[in-house]
Amino acid sequence: MGGSAHLSFTVGGLSVAGGLHGFIKTGSKMSLGAGGGLGALLIGSGVLITQGQDLEGHGLALGSSGALGTAMAARFAKTRAMMPAGGMAIVGLLSAAYHGKQFRDSAE
Repeated sequence: MGGSAHLSFTVGGLSVAGGLHGFIKTGSKMSLGAGGGLGALLIGSGVLITQGQDLEGHGLALGSSGALGTAMAARFAKTRAMMPAGGMAIVGLLSAAYHGKQFRDSAE
C-alpha cells in the first residue's frame, strides 16, 4: 500500500473522529454527518488507491479533502479557534494539494 492510501485513511479517520467528537461534545448532528460522510469518502478513496485505481482514488480524495479544508477554513474564519477548525483546515488543504498533484500525475 502506497503512501497515498495511508494519507487518505489517516485524514479520513481524523475526519470521522472529529465528527464523532463534535457530536458527543455538543450534540451537533451536522458535525457527525459531515465528519462521518467526508471521512467515509476519504477512506473509500484509500481503498480505491490500494486497488490500483489511482486516478479515481486521488480524484475522490481531492474533492473530499478540498471540501473538508474549505469548510473548516470558513469555520476557522468565524471562530478563530485553531483546534479543531484551524488544524483540520490545514490538514484538509494540504491533503487536497497532495492528491491534486497525484491526480494530475495519474492522468498523464
